[in-house]
Amino acid sequence: MSQAVPETPGQPAGCFCRRGVWSSGLGHGITPVMELWIVFTVFAALTQTLRFALQKALGSTGLSPGGATFARFLFAAPLATAAAYALYLSSGVSLPMPGAVFFGYVVMGGIAQIIATELTVRLMGMRSFATGIAFTKTEVLQAAVASALILGEMVSLGAALAIAVGFAGLVCLSFPRAAAFEGRPVAFGLAAGALFAVAAICYRGATLSLEPAPFLLRALLALATATVFQSVIMALWLALREPGEMARVLHGWRRTMPVGLTGLLGSLGWFAAFSLQNAAYVRALGQVEVIFTLLFSTLWFREKLGGREVAGLLLVSVSVIFLVLGTG
Repeated sequence: MSQAVPETPGQPAGCFCRRGVWSSGLGHGITPVMELWIVFTVFAALTQTLRFALQKALGSTGLSPGGATFARFLFAAPLATAAAYALYLSSGVSLPMPGAVFFGYVVMGGIAQIIATELTVRLMGMRSFATGIAFTKTEVLQAAVASALILGEMVSLGAALAIAVGFAGLVCLSFPRAAAFEGRPVAFGLAAGALFAVAAICYRGATLSLEPAPFLLRALLALATATVFQSVIMALWLALREPGEMARVLHGWRRTMPVGLTGLLGSLGWFAAFSLQNAAYVRALGQVEVIFTLLFSTLWFREKLGGREVAGLLLVSVSVIFLVLGTG
């Protein structure tokens, strides 16, 4: 079993060795060029960009907001569970025993993510949805606050400045030029951002509660538990409130499965990063997703960038570089 290793002067700054993170996850020491949390965060952001591109290519599935939310978790649950079991068998470590703290974090994070996802889906159907979506980007700032309040993990001054620069870039990229600040879209956007932040913090708390197990096993166990819980909750909700919607989700599995698979890979990247680093840093570095999105839109969908998009892209890029240099 992976054991916590005391920090030593010869190890890179910010490696969080006091939590037993300086490990490959299978008991073998590593000396990476940069911290693993950075690799997993960038992978998650890239995979999530691919998921959005697939969704755009597929077009509308005809599902309700609840059905679309359910589909995301339904196809991820069995795959995450199988991956967690396979890793457990191959790693040869003792299975961590989840306790009340683990399940409390998973339940809280799972419910927060469900509500935030449905709010985001509902925003798509509102007249001022662009404004609402822009306000979901406050998740980056709200995650720093939630991390301090829930887990007691503060961000450094340098990281706070990098987060602020990145948020300025998101403002340039997200807010519509002729914003209509209607009450419901703004409220939904702020609420979704706050709930996504709470979910990120809770998932980090869940992975930390399983220490000193290898980080990847902790991430997969938390992901599998969360997606199974979310699938059950959403199935009960749809059975009571939207009869027939589950059948439509299952009937359209060929269209939604690729989206679900890329969503699962992205979630695994996020959970692995959360198991290694402060969730506020992970979500801040995750802003690299907008860079991938803009590049994908330009190179694949042949969409043109305006001056404001270029300015936002540069600000987000500077923020990401500061975060990598400051915490990597």
